[in-house]
Amino acid sequence: MPHDQPVISVESRDGHDFELIHVAAERPAHSMLFLPGMGLSARLSIRFARALAERGTSVFIHEWRGNGSSSVRASRRTNWGYRELLDDIEAARQAVAQRATDGYLIGGHSLGSQFACLSAAVDSRDCRGLVILAGGSPYWRVFPLPMKSVMITVMFAFPALGSLIGYYPGKRVGFAGNEARDVMADWARSARSGRYEPAGIDFDLEARLHALRLPLLALAMADDWFVPRGSLDWLVGKLDQCEVARRTVTAEKAGEKADHYAWMKQPKPAAEAIEAWLAEIDG
Repeated sequence: MPHDQPVISVESRDGHDFELIHVAAERPAHSMLFLPGMGLSARLSIRFARALAERGTSVFIHEWRGNGSSSVRASRRTNWGYRELLDDIEAARQAVAQRATDGYLIGGHSLGSQFACLSAAVDSRDCRGLVILAGGSPYWRVFPLPMKSVMITVMFAFPALGSLIGYYPGKRVGFAGNEARDVMADWARSARSGRYEPAGIDFDLEARLHALRLPLLALAMADDWFVPRGSLDWLVGKLDQCEVARRTVTAEKAGEKADHYAWMKQPKPAAEAIEAWLAEIDG
């Protein structure tokens, strides 16, 4: 799906190339680096970014490795994990910092919200706050039945598929996109243990999450069956030094739903909640 927004070229430290989509506010009071959900191309977040821009927040939409403008695709020969995704976010943050000299927020949807927290925990410089949208930990024990049974199945099945085929075939499975096998291995590790311990990272991410001090807005979607309250609580519980505000986003109109994905089609309520929170933390 083409779009007419300007883009910013970014290169990660291993040579991976991708683009940030820039949706600028006319009179920006804030800036945000926004991380989409797993398997979602950056362009799918443009509607939400425009809703924020109308309310004074310029948005830079991240592109996940393997999607959209990314120069690579997951395959048996081309693999990566959470470590490389965090490197990509760091490269994106450097590009945003050059354009948002007063600092910026990091927001994310679903898996993107987890990575927003992880990236800030790795390095909180220039980060003014965090926004979680329809996000939480995939830790299987915090899910109610029957989803607990589903989580137990997929946290073993998805990595196994990745090992067998060489990558995780999400487009055929019907969950996420085609993902690198190590991404799914790292995801499954966090689902099994409730801890973020990705392969190749030689420092304690959990300790850094607990030490992080930032304003945090956690937005739950009123009709989100995919991320239950316990999942959000488990993620937010790791950020116990942050100043946490919680809001529940409801559908804009009767007959619509604010679920895990539908909110993106009607993003005004989420944008309004973020606008109100920013007014609060700005004092």
